[in-house]
Amino acid sequence: MNVNITAGVFTLIAAISSFTVMAQTSSLLNASFDVARETFAAVNPKFVEYWQQQTGQSIKIDQSFAGSSRQAQDIIQGKKVDVVTFNQVTDIDALVERGILAEDWAQRLPHNSSPYYSTITFLVREGNPKNIKDWDDLVRDDVSLVFSNPKTSGNARYSYLGAWLFAHQKFNGDEAKIREFVGSLLANVENFPTGSRGATVAFAQNGQGDVLLTFEFEERNILASPEFQDQSFEIVVPPSSVLAEFPVAVVDKVANERGTQELATAFLQFLYTPDTQRLLSDFNYRVRDPAIVQEAATRFDSLKLINPTEVLGSWREIQNVHFVADGVLDQLQNTPRS
Repeated sequence: MNVNITAGVFTLIAAISSFTVMAQTSSLLNASFDVARETFAAVNPKFVEYWQQQTGQSIKIDQSFAGSSRQAQDIIQGKKVDVVTFNQVTDIDALVERGILAEDWAQRLPHNSSPYYSTITFLVREGNPKNIKDWDDLVRDDVSLVFSNPKTSGNARYSYLGAWLFAHQKFNGDEAKIREFVGSLLANVENFPTGSRGATVAFAQNGQGDVLLTFEFEERNILASPEFQDQSFEIVVPPSSVLAEFPVAVVDKVANERGTQELATAFLQFLYTPDTQRLLSDFNYRVRDPAIVQEAATRFDSLKLINPTEVLGSWREIQNVHFVADGVLDQLQNTPRS
C-alpha cells in the first residue's frame, strides 16, 4: 500500500516537471456526487495552491454536483467534464462503454483508482426512538425510510446493495427470501429524492422518515453541522454493511480535446498525497494512506465491510442484473406489497 501511494506521488512530481503551460487549458471541470460539495470546496483550493507553487501557473477548478448516475448521463449527452470523482464504478463503466473513457482507467491509480471509501450507515432521530440496530429493523412495518433514488444516485445503489448483501448473508443466498427482504425495505421508503442532498433535506429539514440511509461520512458531517446540531441525530452502525469505494478518473475524450490530460491526472494523483488523505479523513472518509488510517483509527467504528463484487460478480454484472430497465430493482419496486 505504501509503495503504490509513493509511486503515485513520484508520478505526480514527474507530471509537474513535464507540464508545458502553453499547451494546456488552465481550468478543469470536476463532476462529483451530490454530497461531496464540502469535500471539494476544501480540496480544490489546496490543489490550486499546490499547482501554483510547483509550476507558477494559475488554474481554476470548476465543480458540478449531482447524483452520480445523473452526472454520467450528462457527460454521455455532451457535458464537457475533465475528471469525475464518482461514488460508484457502474457510472464510470457507462462512460467506458460509450468510448468516453479508457478501459484501463482503474489501473491508472492505486487501489483501483479509489483513493477513499465509505459505507452505508443509519441516521436516526434523537434517542433512536424506533430502536434501530441492524438491517432487519429497516423492514419493520413501523419504520419508514428515506434514501435517494437508486436510478439516479450511486449512494442509493449502495443502500440497495447493502440490504441485498445483508439478506444474502442472512438467508444463505436464497434468492426468493433475499428479494422478499429487499422488496420490503424498498416498500418502507417514504421518499426517493433524485440525489443524496435531497434525501438529507427530506429527513433532516422536512422531518420525513425514521431512518436516513446514506454514506457514513455524510452522516458524520450532518452531526457536525451547526445547521442540525439542535436535532441531536444519532448514527447507528450495523454489524455489517457494504463497502462503498469511490472511483476517480480522467474523462479521456474531453481531456484530450481540451489538452487537460496531464493537469487532470495530476489533480487525481493529488488525492493520494498524505496531506490530502488527511483532509479527506477530516471529512470522515475512510482513506488509504496507512499513517492517516492509524491517526483516525479511534474515530471509526469497526464493522464487516462486504465488497459487492465478491458476492454478486463484476460491477457490470451487478448493473445488468439489478439496475437496468426491468432489472431486479424495477421488478421489486413494481411488485405490490400487502
